[in-house]
Amino acid sequence: MQSSLGIESRLRVFVYLMEQDDPKKCTSAKLLRMNLARQIRRRSVIPNRAIVLNPSASQVLLPSDRAHVQNGGLVAIDCSWNKADEVFISRFHGLNRRLPLLMAGNPVNYGRIGRLTSAEALAASLMITHFFDEGKKLLSVFKWGQTFLTLNNDPLMDYSSANDPEAIATVEESYFGLRGTSQASHN
Repeated sequence: MQSSLGIESRLRVFVYLMEQDDPKKCTSAKLLRMNLARQIRRRSVIPNRAIVLNPSASQVLLPSDRAHVQNGGLVAIDCSWNKADEVFISRFHGLNRRLPLLMAGNPVNYGRIGRLTSAEALAASLMITHFFDEGKKLLSVFKWGQTFLTLNNDPLMDYSSANDPEAIATVEESYFGLRGTSQASHN
């Protein structure tokens, strides 16, 4: 079966698009147009076994979440950074996970820790769970995609080797001097 990412697999990448941002700048909308993600139109249809990227989640994404990504899919909740607190006040269906700290490569939030676009968050999640080629493919449609990879190459490789939340926290602290603050997928 040919996936939306153009490889043989059952891997499914979803976006719950809340349409709170300029559609011309929305990375999720571009992923949808390029058939690199599928749109979820109602919260209630988020797959129960999918990993849902949620900056308010108590659990961090781990490489061991790979089976959940492969079997249930990966979901970005695309909302405005200005409304994130409102959006993530309640839990979403699925297995909610926060991303470990990473640096934004997008032009709007370049260099800011944790201010990722949905495309950056999805790609990072895929790479942490050992879907390296799929993550790179998502970023390849953005002029700044390689910048994100260059900025975060070492942390992404270290996160993808972490065995538990404590190892993730150690990586976060070693690169960013911070431990486990919220990071979301927006825009």
